[in-house]
Amino acid sequence: MIHLFKQTTPIRPVDDVTPGQKREPNLRYVYTLTAFVSIGGFLFGWDQGVMAMIIADDRWLNLMQPANDWSVGFVISIYNIGCVVGAMTTGFFADVCGRERTISLASTVFIAGALLQAASYSIAQISVGRLILGLGVGAYSAGVPLYISEISPAHLRGRIVGIELMILCLGEMVIFWIVYAFYFLESDDWWRIPLAIQVVPALILAFGCWTWVPPSPRWLVAEQRYECALEVLSRLHGTEAAEQEISEIRQTVSEEQVTTEASWADMFRGPVLRVTLLGMSLQMFQQITGTNGIFYYAPELFKKGGITDPTMANLATGGIGVVLFVSAWIPILYFDRFGRKTWFQFGLVGMIVALIGICFLQQHAMDYPSSPVNNLIVVFPYMFFTFFNASWSAGSWLYAAEIFPISLRAKGNALCTASLWISNFVVAQISPPIESATGYGLYILFAIICVIAFLFVRYAVVETRGRSLEEMAELFGIDKDGKYQDPQDSARQGLLQDNLQDEESTLVNDGDSENSE
Repeated sequence: MIHLFKQTTPIRPVDDVTPGQKREPNLRYVYTLTAFVSIGGFLFGWDQGVMAMIIADDRWLNLMQPANDWSVGFVISIYNIGCVVGAMTTGFFADVCGRERTISLASTVFIAGALLQAASYSIAQISVGRLILGLGVGAYSAGVPLYISEISPAHLRGRIVGIELMILCLGEMVIFWIVYAFYFLESDDWWRIPLAIQVVPALILAFGCWTWVPPSPRWLVAEQRYECALEVLSRLHGTEAAEQEISEIRQTVSEEQVTTEASWADMFRGPVLRVTLLGMSLQMFQQITGTNGIFYYAPELFKKGGITDPTMANLATGGIGVVLFVSAWIPILYFDRFGRKTWFQFGLVGMIVALIGICFLQQHAMDYPSSPVNNLIVVFPYMFFTFFNASWSAGSWLYAAEIFPISLRAKGNALCTASLWISNFVVAQISPPIESATGYGLYILFAIICVIAFLFVRYAVVETRGRSLEEMAELFGIDKDGKYQDPQDSARQGLLQDNLQDEESTLVNDGDSENSE
């Protein structure tokens, strides 16, 4: 049944391309595809930011009547459980149906969850809606970076994945100000509108990914649709690069099919275990260093920092969205100029300073409640997100999407994304009670975790800047470790090389005959 959703239509040269015509790299097409599928990132950002002001509003609280801080935390965190399941199932669907069809299917689930939570009248109803919505967002969070990384040239991968981050942050900024505008409506149901209107971009994404977005060339190779993969690569990177890339991709995929069955168990064996732990740990640290502990409960942070007027606290929260969007341009412009490890460590230093500043000013607000100095509390969350966005926000997603061998990439990316969402769930659930019990002790805890993350990056993370996706197995020693390869692989490799040469000699003939039809 699931195979009915797979893209099977032949991908042929466009009408204005003559047989044998040389095509130049088309970065505009790469950027256009990236921007379109990043609507999934936009919706991801939308739902990251939509609830912050809603759960702090008395009208919503009077309607929903949460029992305590744990109930409010559950409304936020149950969404992350859905995201975990969505991310984990992405590996299966992305391998079977294709990356772009998985994004389309995720959009239908997303729409159902969005409508359900917008129609809710109780904590139980909105929690179910957010759980279903999370299934779609989790699939976006794993599927979109996976697709983008597989259509991007190696030397621009950081920038192109950074575009998704920028669009995600655009979603966070837009929804902050949409919620802020509807907040002033004299209606107890004002909050339903921003929860419902996200259905429109989800419909556009579902239709476009089903009908217009081409499959990933690496997925096409894994499906043995070599002519289609060559055509997609030619459209993206030009004829010369496409011919070289498809040879590399085919050899890599063929070698991995010899040495592995690409099962879930493979993610935890031999040297692949190291790669899995690296990716999952980075995605975990991306969450537990404080980003959503601040993001989800920003109005309360500003209130305890001395900004007691709810309207001003919401306005300051809206400013976070602007900071996120502006700082999202940093990785687009500069991320590929320095190594991944350099960016991670740079970001952590700034995040630690910002967290210490939040602690200092919250203590100052307790000691001097009326001091105008308390208004400076807005500086440090803005500083935190500037450093976070320049480094970890894009970097951990990119690293998780690029480090796995092709046959394990979809499952590996799903595991890493699930690690992020589980960590997000824990942070969202425990932050309110910890903050209520300890005050700024929550931010001291985040600063300590940042120090641990710095040491992890310094001594455990492997630099991947400038490496092609086909080089990752060699970089991590996966194809050289005896535990990973079958003892008969050397004999198989000889047969493999002969087979590849035969296939390469027939590829040109097949392509020529197809173009002449």
